[in-house]
Amino acid sequence: MSVLDDVIRSSGYTERILNERQLADILGGSAARRYGIVNRALKSRSLIRIKRGLYVLPTHLSSAPLHPFVVAQALHPGSYVSFESALAFHGWIPEAVLQTASVTPGRKSFGYDTETFGSFTFLPLALQSYQFLVGVESKRLGQATALVASPVRALMDIVAYRKVNWQGLSWITDGLRVDIDELTGVDPRKLEELRHVYKHTNTKEFSNKLYEACLKSNGSKR
Repeated sequence: MSVLDDVIRSSGYTERILNERQLADILGGSAARRYGIVNRALKSRSLIRIKRGLYVLPTHLSSAPLHPFVVAQALHPGSYVSFESALAFHGWIPEAVLQTASVTPGRKSFGYDTETFGSFTFLPLALQSYQFLVGVESKRLGQATALVASPVRALMDIVAYRKVNWQGLSWITDGLRVDIDELTGVDPRKLEELRHVYKHTNTKEFSNKLYEACLKSNGSKR
């Protein structure tokens, strides 16, 4: 354990991602001194660099592993986790998802590959003004929080990104392997909210058809 580890642990940052400003606050001293301490910790693997300017203690020195969704928020503040990553998190699809995919409020796609936490992608969508966070929830993950799309928002984000045309519920249940009971058990009000989120005509049409199909299915269960 390095001097830096001791300072981080005593400052209560063992389960948090540290930026340069926070390191400066807890270490004090000159920039040259901090640079030397951080470099020694990186070489000894007692500190992990996620990307330039973002650091975390290794898992064996933390009280709990850092969730990849928390890392995604640190890599690109203002984004939210969605697509298959969110569907798997909510238990809507059976497969494990190895990459953490998020929606970015920007206009460009980009990604990061990290040694410890895997791969991250950030993708833009064509959304109506002031609708970016509709159907997005703040989730507590250990000692931190992350913005995560609800299951139906994650589903519709996939539709919007892939520009999928409505093919009936079978595309969702067979193609994505979403359980039909999960889908038709959604509160119709959640689906209603999403009808006004997306700009592209085919996505809006898909949202309307999904809303109608789920209403019909809910009615048939009564």
